[in-house]
Amino acid sequence: MEHKDISLIINQVCNIAKSAGDAIMTVYGTDDFGVISKEDDSPLTKADQAANDIIVAELEKLTPKIPIISEELINAEYEQRKDYEYYWLVDPLDGTKEFIKRNGDFTVNIALIHRTKSVAGVVYVPVTDTMYWAVDGQGAYRESAKGKIKLECKPVTLTDSKLRVVCSRSHMNATTQALVDTLNDPVLVPRGSSLKFIIIAEGEADYYPRLAPIMEWDSGAAQIILEEAGGSIIDQNTMQPMRYNKKSLVNANFIAYANTQK
Repeated sequence: MEHKDISLIINQVCNIAKSAGDAIMTVYGTDDFGVISKEDDSPLTKADQAANDIIVAELEKLTPKIPIISEELINAEYEQRKDYEYYWLVDPLDGTKEFIKRNGDFTVNIALIHRTKSVAGVVYVPVTDTMYWAVDGQGAYRESAKGKIKLECKPVTLTDSKLRVVCSRSHMNATTQALVDTLNDPVLVPRGSSLKFIIIAEGEADYYPRLAPIMEWDSGAAQIILEEAGGSIIDQNTMQPMRYNKKSLVNANFIAYANTQK
């Protein structure tokens, strides 16, 4: 698959994310989310399952030869998936805890990974009907009722006063707090789901340290959007851009930056 081919299908991927978001909102409007606990004690709802069914079925129609890794699938073992040239990386409902709390901070995430690099991504916000997408080398965009704009991070330096530091609504540990405390009078910006990356791409935040585990499908789509907007996500083990399809699908600690002079 060439990048030109990715450009030809990105609108269809956006439509798939929108369809999944519509299914999520149908459940959101009911009194019964059907919440159960998965083996790792994370919640699963009817909305997660409905969105996953739509995304998997539609991606299989769109690109039948490209495999799918999803939070809600039994995924291939590393010995098989390590040889994937391309694959879809999906979180059908990122921010399930935020969904259950009804605070709107949840997204649909679909990324296309080339070997270990995110090369296209779609993040859809069902509550606001806002679509974000990017293709490697072609910029990052947001489309909503207000129209379509190209995303650009605001340039900052890490010594600036009042850096806007993204923190999780549901997860904030002592290690992360200690890092935040080294900054110059930071302003905390709590968000849920992949919106933590997206608001940096939009220029509404500057810095997001994540020193606790999240999965590859939580970041894959947002990473290419942030990178195409001028930002970066740096793996704290390698000090290089975060990569995918590792033996473990758990991300290392990382820091997401705006267009930052580090």
